[in-house]
Amino acid sequence: MTMRDAERRRLLAGIADRLVESYESRGGINLIGGKNLPSRAAVVGILDELMALIFPGYHGDPVPRDADLDLLAAGRLDSLRRNLRDVIERTLRHCKQLDCHCSELWQPEENADPGGDPLTAAAGRLTMEYLNRLPDIRALLDTDVQAAYEGDPAVTNTEEIILCYPGVLATVVHRLAHPLHQMGIPLLPRIMNEWAHSVTGVDIHPGASIGPYFFIDHGTGVVIGETTIIGARVKIYQGVTLGALSFPRNPDGSLVKGGQRHPIIEDEVTIYANATILGGKTVVGRGAVIGGGVWVTASVEPGTFRTK
Repeated sequence: MTMRDAERRRLLAGIADRLVESYESRGGINLIGGKNLPSRAAVVGILDELMALIFPGYHGDPVPRDADLDLLAAGRLDSLRRNLRDVIERTLRHCKQLDCHCSELWQPEENADPGGDPLTAAAGRLTMEYLNRLPDIRALLDTDVQAAYEGDPAVTNTEEIILCYPGVLATVVHRLAHPLHQMGIPLLPRIMNEWAHSVTGVDIHPGASIGPYFFIDHGTGVVIGETTIIGARVKIYQGVTLGALSFPRNPDGSLVKGGQRHPIIEDEVTIYANATILGGKTVVGRGAVIGGGVWVTASVEPGTFRTK
């Protein structure tokens, strides 16, 4: 070993010692022994399975014309059920170690097996509850594809929309994540939506409530906050922010959690590129049009064309 090699090893050992010391002193940003934490790769795999069920033939393996669709859907559902149940159970087991709001999810039911594992039972129950919502989610997504087709003169077919449009992909993932958020399942819906954010540039919190026939054109840079409420037939363009105006604080200076912090967008509103609409008391009335680059912090009357 040369002197240079010895010096390099000594330096690396010193860096390793400092890192290990930081693992102990700053333990909030490392997870050692956290075997139950669901992996992002597993969640993305579940999204792939969901997309294959929602858009058969467009996602997943090709579907032959003479395929037995009952058999196909049942097989895909069973695979999804097993994988989703595993991720939900891992999530619940991880959160059980924390001060998490989801503790009520794994309370034993009245007729539960007294010798069974309540977390396993809860994961199975929540999985079936979620899967039961898939036909309704698919019906909603059909309206979103129609809205994109009707709202974009550049598109020539629905195949292009389903396979190519980032705003539609972000909406699809949100439609799939939102029910999990409503059910109180932690972490999983955020991983889903943040994956969509990373690949589309559209940031939709899974808590946002969005009505049918929703279309994000172009998509990049759109931000939709947790408590946003969006009505039917709303169209927004790139760079739009539906955000919070201010954050109330507790006496100790920490942020107050919860409450309506983001705007309400009523039916048939159009919001053009780079507009910013802020505040939990801000309501954009039915049929209003918000011009590009406009800054809005107060309610807008129905049918108004707001240009500044």
